[in-house]
Amino acid sequence: MLSELLLAGFIIGVGLCMAGAGTHLYQWLAREQALLRVDGPTLPASLGHLAMSIVCGPYIMLQMGLERGGGENISVGSALVGALVAFGWAFVTGLLFMSAYVAIQF
Repeated sequence: MLSELLLAGFIIGVGLCMAGAGTHLYQWLAREQALLRVDGPTLPASLGHLAMSIVCGPYIMLQMGLERGGGENISVGSALVGALVAFGWAFVTGLLFMSAYVAIQF
């Protein structure tokens, strides 16, 4: 039981690392803020934004959860929902990259 929980935590950690690295790489190369979007002037640009949103989504959701509302305080509900969605999404992203790694290695 403990080994399965550690494996799940490792996969979530890989997903968050890949999402954070992908977000910062995208922002550096595109010179614009990474957002969850699927718009674009052409179909390839729209598909690129969709792929970026899928890979970088967990990190973007964590940032969205920590945004300040109308006042100066962070909303606890917003932070909890953002973290819940981000960690679940990071598990899927981690599975995507770990399965690609295993497929290439073997």
